[in-house]
Amino acid sequence: MRLGINLGYWGAGMDADNLAVAREADRLGYAVCWAAEAYGSDAATVLSWVAAQTERIDVGSAIFQIPARTPAMTAMTAATLDSLSGGRFRLGLGVSGPQVSEGWYGVRFDKPLARTREYVEIIRKAMSRERLSHEGENWTLPLPGGPGKPLKLTVHPVREHIPLYIAAIGPKNLEQTGEIADGALVVHFAPEHAALTVDPLRAGREKAGLTMEGFDLVPTVPLAIGDDPVALADHFRPYAALYIGGMGSRKQNFYNKLAQRMGYEKEAAEIQDKYLAGDKAGAAAAVPYDLIDSTCLLGPVERVADRMRAYAEVGVTTLTLSPAGFTLDERIASLRAGVAALERAGLA
Repeated sequence: MRLGINLGYWGAGMDADNLAVAREADRLGYAVCWAAEAYGSDAATVLSWVAAQTERIDVGSAIFQIPARTPAMTAMTAATLDSLSGGRFRLGLGVSGPQVSEGWYGVRFDKPLARTREYVEIIRKAMSRERLSHEGENWTLPLPGGPGKPLKLTVHPVREHIPLYIAAIGPKNLEQTGEIADGALVVHFAPEHAALTVDPLRAGREKAGLTMEGFDLVPTVPLAIGDDPVALADHFRPYAALYIGGMGSRKQNFYNKLAQRMGYEKEAAEIQDKYLAGDKAGAAAAVPYDLIDSTCLLGPVERVADRMRAYAEVGVTTLTLSPAGFTLDERIASLRAGVAALERAGLA
């Protein structure tokens, strides 16, 4: 099992610290550094900056938002980043959510599975450097009746095949991800409930005539090192409440539905009710400790090592860490502790 680092969203005064974290992760041998985007910083610019100032670590989008770019533009960006980084780019895609898709990009959040499948199909065609033509429900290339003609990508990526990941939560999305992608980006992943994720992924792989061999299962897992796991869990209560209670709408919150599938139906409803009513502190307090503990890495290095073994045993291949810390020194210490835990677990 390899380690990754998730820088999250750029900005908010963290720019220099994030670069220092990426450089330290590179020095420590982390496999990949991911950057996110929502409606602030874009991931492509961040990744180009990180790639220019690191040597070995891969850089990956977690995620490029599908409503933000045409598929051909995403193919261009992926090919360019792979070329500039010397073959270190990983392409992560996701549909975002209805609030961002419709509120920020003006793109209807309808038929996300079909849109994702078509998007991936066009990207694969473009990056194979064949002349691009496509007739689908969402895109037609070239447009009929005009001057457009099938074009071929002029940039040569370093690798013939750039790894493509999809951010997936729901069962149908996970199954399709297993079928059409090289890896899955997942959150709120608990080894005790791994079947909720792994079973649909495996079903998708089987549909495509493939096995889980070579498929990269990549959960992002918050990390906090210390003696008291219960106290450390408080670091992540606002984070959990935001996703379970405030992401998307009351009817379309993928994270809330995941918490319900994990057995927290009553708690998920309470968190959402309080969050949407403006009681963010109450929502955070309502997040069960067991839910945080099962989806985070909390405690001393020995306890974190035990949890890392549990992730590896259920098929996780890249464990992406999101280290807690209010200062750069704290985040760097967490990065180093992550490596120490992986070595103690016998997984390095």
